[in-house]
Amino acid sequence: MRVSNALLPNGGFATEKLLAPERALVAFFSRANVIRPQIEQVGLDVCVGRILAQPVHADADYPAAPRSTMDGFAILSADAPGSLKIGGEVAMGSVWDRRLERGSALKIATGGLLPAGSDAVVPVEDARVSGEMVVVSTAIPAGDCVNPIGSDMRSGEQMLGPGRRIGAAEVGLLATLGIVKVPVFRIPVFGLLSSGDELVPPADQPALGQIRDSNRYAIAAGLRAMGAYARHFPTVSDEPGALEGMLREALETCDGVILTGGSSVGERDRTPGAIASLGSPGVLVHGLRVKPGKPTVFGAIDGKPILGLPGNPVSALLILQAVAAPIVDALTGLRPSEPRIVCAIAAEPIRGRVGWTWFVPVQLERTGERYSARPLPLRSANVSLLARASGFVTMGENEELVAAGAALWVHQFSAGGL
Repeated sequence: MRVSNALLPNGGFATEKLLAPERALVAFFSRANVIRPQIEQVGLDVCVGRILAQPVHADADYPAAPRSTMDGFAILSADAPGSLKIGGEVAMGSVWDRRLERGSALKIATGGLLPAGSDAVVPVEDARVSGEMVVVSTAIPAGDCVNPIGSDMRSGEQMLGPGRRIGAAEVGLLATLGIVKVPVFRIPVFGLLSSGDELVPPADQPALGQIRDSNRYAIAAGLRAMGAYARHFPTVSDEPGALEGMLREALETCDGVILTGGSSVGERDRTPGAIASLGSPGVLVHGLRVKPGKPTVFGAIDGKPILGLPGNPVSALLILQAVAAPIVDALTGLRPSEPRIVCAIAAEPIRGRVGWTWFVPVQLERTGERYSARPLPLRSANVSLLARASGFVTMGENEELVAAGAALWVHQFSAGGL
């Protein structure tokens, strides 16, 4: 039974019955019962580009103790301004074994653990060393140049959700949390079929009336960028029954099938009939209200999607990426993603620095049809920062402030393909 029956009695398309892409996807998912991808464990070195299958939580507070964000001197803020006795140096990777005495300071490097009794760090460029003393000429607020306990991650906090594509920031976060076996969705395999006696391999010189079969390689590349694999099957001839046989074989060995060509309503367009002959639910959508790409077929057999794309190369690739991507995502486990560049409204003032180019990480929040961009604290020591961010705003050399409520462009991080 066809959900979208947009054919005229004479075999053409009834334009008024064609579905918009969004409605076509609703029609597909309402009956396709797409099989959920399986989960497997992979190592840190090979998980980039894969889709996370389970949530990831922080196993402790990060940092577990206050750490210096600068090379300088650990002090008690109440002792500044003043001349402080240098009592030693905090060694990296170790804890100072006694309490800092009043009127004293300890040398400390970036990332060093603050000793008990101190609550701030004076950067080395803001201090003057005179023999065994360090002179601090200004007041120093408590917490200055210090990463507090749990300022990066809190114990039990969900850091990554399932359906997220793993990139460099996510790998760094997983390694920080000690997760060396990463639960990811198995990469789906799509069988690729192209039909037509006029098609020849790209390496061949086409004779008059023949064309190189470029669609299958473009579609394979598109699938790979979307996180799926492609398995090439032989070009299907125009002989009756040939398409059904090859389609059946592809369904037996793959998670889904993509066909290019033969999806329209002409005498040689056998894709809809071949899909309908193989099982349930069969053809779910035939024809879309789009240009290019009207002769598109969406179907499924036993939970495995079948995408019949137009034979026109532009139409085939556009439909795959602009319309059918959610169907591919359903097999990869990828959650719906945002556009790569988003126009948003600044939720808070975003500050830059004149003479510098600043990349400010932001979180995108959606309210109705609008996005707002909330700037995140720019702490370069925090491993989770980019994993929290949706993208970044570029503040140019002459931009000191983007006021709250102003429009801006958010550049989203590109995860890339496999």
